[in-house]
Amino acid sequence: MADEALFLLLHNEVVSGVYKSAEQGEVENGRCITKLENMGFRVGQGLIERFTKDTARFKDELDIMKFICKDFWTTVFKKQIDNLRTNHQGIYVLQDNKFRLLTQMSAGKQYLEHASKYLAFTCGLIRGGLSNLGIKSIVTAEVSSMPACKFQVMIQKL
Repeated sequence: MADEALFLLLHNEVVSGVYKSAEQGEVENGRCITKLENMGFRVGQGLIERFTKDTARFKDELDIMKFICKDFWTTVFKKQIDNLRTNHQGIYVLQDNKFRLLTQMSAGKQYLEHASKYLAFTCGLIRGGLSNLGIKSIVTAEVSSMPACKFQVMIQKL
């Protein structure tokens, strides 16, 4: 339980540190979001490498996404993704109804605009994990009501 609290506190400090150190122009044109996503990308690559070293090879893309939703998410956020949907054409939607990095924020509508900066690291985390498994993707996040969020993963075919 202590490691979970440390992760949440560290994440909040990283986000606020990136935004505090940035100049006004960087905040406005999205460089802070990019910086946070790149941090998450690198962490995701390392975690997937560690988590999959003793597992069998995955059969297909859907198998990899199931691994991300169950094992990877459970290890990082202490719960599975609540819902995984796909159109079987390379688009997956991962829904977490009680996302841990947003539960500390108030559920009011006034904080919805700030949610994106707290989701950027996780988007990078997913993208980095998939990248290390050989899948190039674009990951975006959407919050309609706190603390629920949806991550949309678009697989880029080579």
